[in-house]
Amino acid sequence: MSHDFHPLRVVEVKRETPDSVCVRLEAPLEVAPLFAFKAGQHLTFRREIDGEEIRRNYSLCVSPNEGVLKIGIKQIAGGVFSGWANESLTVGDTLDAMAPHGSFTWNFAPHAAQRYAAFAGGSGITPILSLIKTALETEPRSHFTLCYGNRTSAGIMFLEELAGLKDRYLDRLALYHFLEDEEEEIALFNGRLDRERCEEIFTTLITPEGVDAFFICGPGPMMDAVEQALTARGVAKARILIERFTTAELSAAQLAAARALEEKAAGLKMSVTLNGRRVNVTFDPEKRSILDNVRAAGLPAPFACKGGVCATCRAKVTAGKVEMKVNYGLSPQELADGYVLTCQATPVSEGVALSYDI
Repeated sequence: MSHDFHPLRVVEVKRETPDSVCVRLEAPLEVAPLFAFKAGQHLTFRREIDGEEIRRNYSLCVSPNEGVLKIGIKQIAGGVFSGWANESLTVGDTLDAMAPHGSFTWNFAPHAAQRYAAFAGGSGITPILSLIKTALETEPRSHFTLCYGNRTSAGIMFLEELAGLKDRYLDRLALYHFLEDEEEEIALFNGRLDRERCEEIFTTLITPEGVDAFFICGPGPMMDAVEQALTARGVAKARILIERFTTAELSAAQLAAARALEEKAAGLKMSVTLNGRRVNVTFDPEKRSILDNVRAAGLPAPFACKGGVCATCRAKVTAGKVEMKVNYGLSPQELADGYVLTCQATPVSEGVALSYDI
């Protein structure tokens, strides 16, 4: 993928809920091919706000077949970028963005007849909406079930669009809303998507054994509850796809182990390739990660979250060995192919070579 940022013009800002907006973007003709995407992928944005460069990732909420770029941005408490976008972003503004990336995807095929299920919470609906649209458009014989959790009905992002999809695909889309602060007649739909509720869902609404792939995106506790319930029922990890926006803090023991690894790596030489340029970098433990060492050496290595989630900083190890503190952004196949998240990586051998260009 391209690591460069390109200016996207804001052509529409639509209020979705009191604390979220849907933004439609347009790429210049000369770079439009770079912004072809797979359902479930996201964009990394860069914006200077109050003199500070802010980078954030937002998932595309449209199908590749729609021929447009749209993202949903929910305002979070203390969120610099999300607050600015909800309060100040207007038509005609420009947002710098990297080409789409991410592994929260699926290979949909016209001949397939599959059953999919998704669990979304809050703004976690954005990549899942893209997946739902793509699955139903691309695979006429496939079915999709969505369990979507929110606090109130007023806070449901894309409520009208989801209802429209339900009407269009009446026999192939099952849609269930779960509300924490509002009560419906059916008790199952009252409350958050916790482990107990997931167990009930897998008893009454969804038979996990009959689902080909599960897609999960939302708050950490919700995702953990769904994943644990599925794992307890013997669902293979390959059938459970998870997209995390944030992660929990490392424990004191994990931090201590990571720090010891960094200190041990002091002085190790690395060969780093980016945009066709190869540079030798000496690991400095005070900079904590391969990513920050590379950037300190003058190479503009890509990044966004620095939390092991978005995979913007992905690179392939071609020689030597490295270890990661955490990994929430790489698929098992990417790990098998030798990719690492450089924001989480530390060299653990001499002769490490890695490339951001592969």
